[in-house]
Amino acid sequence: QVQLVESGGGLVQAGGSLRLSCAASGRTFSSYVMGWFRQAPGKEREFVAAISLSGVSTYYAGFVKGRFTISRDNAKNTVYLQMSSLKVEDTAVYYCAAVRSRNWPPPADYNYWGQGTQVTVSS
Repeated sequence: QVQLVESGGGLVQAGGSLRLSCAASGRTFSSYVMGWFRQAPGKEREFVAAISLSGVSTYYAGFVKGRFTISRDNAKNTVYLQMSSLKVEDTAVYYCAAVRSRNWPPPADYNYWGQGTQVTVSS
């Protein structure tokens, strides 16, 4: 089992940057594919990015378009989401999620979730 705690959210102007962090408990962090999701007010939660067990492979939603970078540090049990060129429409609660897998699992398979961190982008 793994527990996830996000941090790094806040208020930023459009065009700015933020780095989200997600600290995981447990000694098997490197056995989990990690992902970031977001949920805007009145909308369903959507996939943002995922990273493989070793961190070599990454996968992004189309709307990221090179603006976001997911990374992980298995020695620190932490996954990051570097967000740049932020837009007002990026405003959402961002969630870190994990799933024990060796492949690219569909979003519905993620079974561990953090509490979320609010990102607000102002115009």
